[in-house]
Amino acid sequence: MSTRDLVLTALFAAIIVALGLLPPISLGFIPVPITAQSLGVMMAGVVLGARRGAIAVLIVLVLVAIGLPVLSGGRGGLAIFASPTAGFLIGWIFAAFVTGYFSERLVNHQQSALVQTVSFFLTAMAGGIVVLYAFGITYLATVAGLGFTKAFVGSMAFIPGDVIKAFVAALLGRAVMVGYPLLPSRA
Repeated sequence: MSTRDLVLTALFAAIIVALGLLPPISLGFIPVPITAQSLGVMMAGVVLGARRGAIAVLIVLVLVAIGLPVLSGGRGGLAIFASPTAGFLIGWIFAAFVTGYFSERLVNHQQSALVQTVSFFLTAMAGGIVVLYAFGITYLATVAGLGFTKAFVGSMAFIPGDVIKAFVAALLGRAVMVGYPLLPSRA
């Protein structure tokens, strides 16, 4: 990796950690709160692309594994990876990769602003929701013994917030393309 790639991946790892400082939103009827860190995962994929976005997320997960309190609520340590929601954390890597992969292929400078924004939104939805939930729900259903249907239905409460996060990530991706035209050369 070039120095530029290292700096960008470290920057987005720091952004994901910083989003963990925002207070989580508790829905009350579900014990798992809504956090802003999945927004950082979507943004990493949209702005950095597949490889660098996934590496940025991997850096955050290494920090979690060594015990630093970088997750929302000041959580960290290996015990996090034994929790029923660990599938969502592992899914972050693949979510950032898929979001970045589709962004690299669907968005270019010749498109109109609307097409770029919609493309970024769709890629953030594909990676940050579909892929992330595939990992998270499958792991939750298996480890917690809920069954796939209960895990799926329980996770649906988070979809509206994640759609909003995908929209914010799309707007950021578009802003980066306009403001920093050399940055999106994500390969």
